[in-house]
Amino acid sequence: MTIAVDFDGTIVEDRYPEIGEERAFATDTLRMLLKDRHRLILWTVREGAALEEALQWCHERGVDFYAVNRDYPEETMANNQHFSRKIKADVFIDDRNIGGLPDWGTIYRMISHHKKWYHLISEAERNGSSSFYDDSNVKKKKKHWWQF
Repeated sequence: MTIAVDFDGTIVEDRYPEIGEERAFATDTLRMLLKDRHRLILWTVREGAALEEALQWCHERGVDFYAVNRDYPEETMANNQHFSRKIKADVFIDDRNIGGLPDWGTIYRMISHHKKWYHLISEAERNGSSSFYDDSNVKKKKKHWWQF
């Protein structure tokens, strides 16, 4: 599977142009995905020195990407007549997902077990687990008389 991964806010906390603290288990999960033979593409707004700094940061943690901001390492406008800035990936991991960024353990489960969010939530509900959301501390609104 080809997986496009954002950097700021996803692998690390968003402190652009600086590099924030690593998000819990981000590089561990990325190394596991590499070990599982997935193709990782770094998909980021960073460029120039800021991009090189991010690539070095990842490399020091054992995460080397197949390509950066392109579909394959050698891709250029000249050698791909259909060149597009839109990456062709099977999955995108980004902190700006609708619903936000799941934790990296959940991301790994979703990819390795080919699950979608609604599958995991349904499984949790069937198993009586509140691991995906816990509304036990939320005050319930009193039902109106016509809702009974």
